[in-house]
Amino acid sequence: MPNIIQPSPEQWDSFVAAQPRAHVLQLSAWGELKAAYGWSVERVALAEGGQIVAGAQLLFRRLPFRLGSLAYLAMGPYTQPFPLETGSSGSEGVRRLWQAVDACARRHQAAFLKWEPGIVEASYNSSLPAELGFRESAQTIQPPRTILIEIGDDDETILARMNQGTRRKIRQSLKSGIRYWQANRAEVDIFNRMMQTTGARNAFGVHAPGYYERAYDLFVPSGRAALILAEHEGDPLAGIMVFAVGRTAWYLYGASSDTKRNLMAAYGVQWEAIQWAKARGCTTYDMWGIPDEDETTLEASFQERSDSLWGVYGFKRGWGGRVTRSLGAWDKVYNPLVYNAYKAAVRLRSSSE
Repeated sequence: MPNIIQPSPEQWDSFVAAQPRAHVLQLSAWGELKAAYGWSVERVALAEGGQIVAGAQLLFRRLPFRLGSLAYLAMGPYTQPFPLETGSSGSEGVRRLWQAVDACARRHQAAFLKWEPGIVEASYNSSLPAELGFRESAQTIQPPRTILIEIGDDDETILARMNQGTRRKIRQSLKSGIRYWQANRAEVDIFNRMMQTTGARNAFGVHAPGYYERAYDLFVPSGRAALILAEHEGDPLAGIMVFAVGRTAWYLYGASSDTKRNLMAAYGVQWEAIQWAKARGCTTYDMWGIPDEDETTLEASFQERSDSLWGVYGFKRGWGGRVTRSLGAWDKVYNPLVYNAYKAAVRLRSSSE
């Protein structure tokens, strides 16, 4: 029978990278990044014969007034088979893993566990979270809807799936004398300055400069990410931080300056990021986050709206991907009194905004 262990970061990352559903948010480096910004992290796994056979990385954040913590499980757990593929709560191993997850959450005095499985395939049994003791939640942490681009083909095939305007802007960006390159550590400051400009221009929050510096240190030297920048005659124009594990890459952070926007560097730097992902063997490129609306509503409204993720949807829709939605967020409640207080606080904050 498998033993419950706390794997080392190296053990865990090797296990994650081998999974069909490998995700950057389950890597140990992601846990370390979040640990520098108010979260704590713990990994639980089942091991048999010295090999991990199932596991999950959990994040914890303290709730105010000493009311315990919020536990968070993103884009996992990893089991064989994955729980939502089984049509039931799964094998004995699956049940043992969930018991270990619950025990870990309780050790951290979690009032509830928020689970975002990240599943988009329609064949999965979407009723399984309820069977596992979860209730659907409107409070998501990651954007539930995204656009996935297939990048396993040759460049002309990828370009052919895009709309005409995006193809034209990519080609323009590659003929405008723009220099694209993978930035070194000292050049993260260029990206930080453009992030501040982007946040101010589009009225959305960005992380503190130290966040992107830490992300660079944790992911880029290991080959799990690249910071790709664009400049023209010494003027910084755009930048992307792209991450990859397994066969998928994620466009998590992007920025552009207010300078020479007519050169379309935002398109060129995205194309360079796709090329980086292809060179690593990725076949899927996740544009990471669009408004959580059905495709008909998205297409009917994107030209009139620029708030929240609407401002980036007009850009992302042209890249020839397919709109997909995960199962969203699900909560397992350990302390109903604290959980209800949390929901009331969220509603109050939303109404004030």
